[in-house]
Formats: sequence, structure tokens, C-alpha cells
Amino acid sequence: MESQTPRRAHGVLESEILAALWAVGRPLTPGEVQQHIAGDPAYSTVVTTLSRLYEKGTLSRVRNGRAYTYEPIADEAGLAARRMRQVLDAEADRRTVLARFVSDLSADDERELLRLLHEA
Repeated sequence: MESQTPRRAHGVLESEILAALWAVGRPLTPGEVQQHIAGDPAYSTVVTTLSRLYEKGTLSRVRNGRAYTYEPIADEAGLAARRMRQVLDAEADRRTVLARFVSDLSADDERELLRLLHEA
């Protein structure tokens, strides 16, 4: 009987791919990405996941011979900020969303946000 590798939870492979790209610090082909991922994911799975990350706007890609090379469009903090902005953009009542967000901040985070807003 053939043993199966347990499936990753939703989003785990995307996170592992991004971590590999950030760690290497240069654009990688799908085959190179595959070498940096634990658990030996199938090449086609890596290609599909890279394509999805590209379609989401998380990665950029450049044709390199017959394949593409991929790299993140931002660092980890930049991608988190981008996700926050996408959530905010999807809401009709931005003021209420922002007010609720600020009301849930810790005192330290609120001071930091105020400092950043004054700097901007």
C-alpha cells in the first residue's frame, strides 16, 4: 500500500513558498522553490501555488527561458499592510471599520500609530 504525505492546511504552502523566497533573497524558478520546501511537494503543486500567488498580486514574475522566476512584491510587513488595505477597501463604511480597528488597539499600538501618522 502506498503511503501518502499528509496534506498541508490551507495557506501553509503559500506561506512556506514566501518564506523560501524571502530567505533566498532573489527570484527563483519553480524548481528552485521546490528544493527549498520541506515535505517534497510535487513540482506541479509548486507551479500552481506560485501562479496563484502571482494572480493575487503577491509575487512578480519574469520569463526566464521556458519557465518563470518569481519574487515577492514586498517583505512580510509590506504584504501584511497590503492585506489590511484590501480588507479596508472591501468595506463600504471605512470610517466605522477604522474606528473599530483603533478602539481594539493596545495603548502601545495606539501611541505608535499616532506617532506614525504625525510623521506621515
